Amino acid sequence: MRAEFDFQPAGRRRVEAAFDAGRVSSDGGLLLLRELTKSSGVFRRFASCFRDHRDPSRIEHTVEELLAQRVLGLLCGYEDLNDHDTLRDDALLALAVGKADPTGEQRKRERDRGHALAGKSTLNRLELATPLVAGDERYKKISYDDDHGIQRLFVDTFLAAHAEAPAEIVLDLDATDDPVHGQQEGRFFHGFYDGYCYLPLYVFCGDFLLGAALNTADEQPVSHAVEELERIVGQILARWPDVRIIVRGDSGFCRDEVMRWCEDNGLFFVLGLQKNSRLVAEIEDEMNEARAIAERTGKNARVFKDFRYETNRSWSCERRVIGKAEYTTDKENPRFVATNLSCDEYDARGLYEDLYCARGDMENRIKEQQLGLFADRTSAHTLRANQLRLWLSSVAYMILNELRRLALVGTELAHAQVSTIRTRLLKIGAIVTTSVRRIYVSLSSVFPFQHVWWRALDNLRPAHS
Repeated sequence: MRAEFDFQPAGRRRVEAAFDAGRVSSDGGLLLLRELTKSSGVFRRFASCFRDHRDPSRIEHTVEELLAQRVLGLLCGYEDLNDHDTLRDDALLALAVGKADPTGEQRKRERDRGHALAGKSTLNRLELATPLVAGDERYKKISYDDDHGIQRLFVDTFLAAHAEAPAEIVLDLDATDDPVHGQQEGRFFHGFYDGYCYLPLYVFCGDFLLGAALNTADEQPVSHAVEELERIVGQILARWPDVRIIVRGDSGFCRDEVMRWCEDNGLFFVLGLQKNSRLVAEIEDEMNEARAIAERTGKNARVFKDFRYETNRSWSCERRVIGKAEYTTDKENPRFVATNLSCDEYDARGLYEDLYCARGDMENRIKEQQLGLFADRTSAHTLRANQLRLWLSSVAYMILNELRRLALVGTELAHAQVSTIRTRLLKIGAIVTTSVRRIYVSLSSVFPFQHVWWRALDNLRPAHS
């Protein structure tokens, strides 16, 4: 590796550079994440879902520390395990993880001294975790089971964020493609997405992530929807027995089993309904009216119809359907929504435009998690390891959402996405100095968002006092 680099001169002076400044961290914002995660105990609760079968006398990196290192790395933009072979020397990351010796100078083995954190091989053992550990197993001694312990963490965080139960909540269901490029377990071709992929199912309530299940592409997303709803709704109603719940989703979830489950359990639903010839014929008069308005005004026009509908075979009963007859300047755009909400509560236009269309914001949350927090980095061989990667990304999103909700309220970053928060709040040059009595972190004096940084810290202190 080259020791020095030459650049274009500045006048008569040479410009040279080298990576020789020592352990300067580029992630000074880890101090804010440390303040938030230590106060909330999120990593302690996450680690409680795992079982550690290693010899306690030989452990230097606890499960809680391994999970914290992995999740904080994702938040700072390091999605690859290989990155941690260098990051293990980052004293600020070690401090945020919870290491009392952030420089690693006091580690047991001489060859490990100076490396406070775990390398890629140790972190990889998390992804190799199995439900059970064999007695003669040498490396895979960390396990977790599939009793929904990890997924309960997301709903618990959502519930704890509310001082009192809301009168009504809306649960958004959606699935997206997660392309795979190797021979991963559970790899199937999906015709709609025209590629090999997984189909993770997400459940959100506003900005709160409540569930993330990695499903294979040989099944419809709706196949596991009722199972996820049973788990999430059961956990919510155990705390808030009187809350009114509306389930919202696109046409992929408009299946009789979902609607019937909602009806049987006292829930409401607003689900997109795939158009067909019968439905289009039902709103023919409204479409002609919309066409006339559009041609007269030169603008898009919408006319709504509220009617009862039942499929020929797949539905068990007749249900309320809203038809949107929309004519743009050059074509028809019919859309339909099925619901069990009453006409007295929502008229046709209000239900479609105000309630159903609001689900579009959930797609932004999914993009944020996949693109900003690497939820689509499912390149491990086994489906189980890739599910854990999805959960690691989900915990990172949960922490980021709490940072927005608690620390960034009232600031210009209160509604910023992860990429903006990472650039403007977390990426700060920092030098860590340790002594017997204190650990001192020197942050860049020319950081332009110091006012937001200090406001975030001030907001965090009363939030967890």
